[in-house]
Amino acid sequence: MPKMKTKSGAKKRFKLTGSGKIKRKNAFKNHILTKKETKQKRNLTKSSLVHKSDEKNIRKMI
Repeated sequence: MPKMKTKSGAKKRFKLTGSGKIKRKNAFKNHILTKKETKQKRNLTKSSLVHKSDEKNIRKMI
């Protein structure tokens, strides 16, 4: 059976870690930043892991 193509949107948004978990960027950091606290913006800069319930669908895409 041929391998499925990678979804190009998912390719840009997710990365695999060494242990096989999926890393993602936090939302709400693109625009309308003037009304957000500095602390909030700083914490949104850090990347986080995809939730376990979403992992199966994202693995299909990447």
